[in-house]
Amino acid sequence: MLNERSLSFSHDCEDCPIRHRAVCARCDQAELERLEEIKYYRKFEAGQTVVWSGDRMDFVGSVVSGIATLTQTMEDGRTQMVGLLLPSDFVGRPGRDSAAYDVTATTDLVMCCFRKTPFENMMDQTPHIAQRLLEMTLDELDAAREWMLVLGRKTAREKIASLLSIIARRDASVATRAATHSIVFDLPLTREAMADYLGLTLETVSRQISALRKDGVIALEGKRHVTVPDMGRLLEEAGDDADGGVFA
Repeated sequence: MLNERSLSFSHDCEDCPIRHRAVCARCDQAELERLEEIKYYRKFEAGQTVVWSGDRMDFVGSVVSGIATLTQTMEDGRTQMVGLLLPSDFVGRPGRDSAAYDVTATTDLVMCCFRKTPFENMMDQTPHIAQRLLEMTLDELDAAREWMLVLGRKTAREKIASLLSIIARRDASVATRAATHSIVFDLPLTREAMADYLGLTLETVSRQISALRKDGVIALEGKRHVTVPDMGRLLEEAGDDADGGVFA
């Protein structure tokens, strides 16, 4: 069974932890009430498939809590993780009937879902929802281009630091904390999954995480509980500008 504490969340849009970043961020009260009529929540256990590539999707929605992976399978059966879905990220594409990727819950996952056809109708009638979704899609494209740099040009240490900084900065943004403060989060990926995502060996991932810990860039409690005492230091290790900015 899912851990009720880990899945605690508000059904009230005003108290939603992703309210300021989600597709509904600019909706007024009347529009939120319209969304309420087509909204429902879905919970997934860690490891459970949200949707398979090619499956028909009758919903779209946002990740409220937890992490999911996007995976693509090649014709010969090989798979590649191609992205992460973090809180406030949007799942599904209006105007597209089927899923482009396998979506799998990495941790216990809560999604705020909207029935697809009514949501598409509301987009037509409410331009700023369509505009917000376009902005999120462009942010996703920017992130994908940045990730091409991570995979293609960065060293193993920079790749690990980059992945940690992406998760840490998003955690800080969703929690509305300044990214210059100490950030604590639970790493949503196993080291095996990190190796797959980054194109590294398991041994290399473990070695680089240990090196970052030894150098004081991060602190670890167990294998997953990460503390970043100085975000600027982590960004420097990632080869990024240490300006305290956050990913959109």
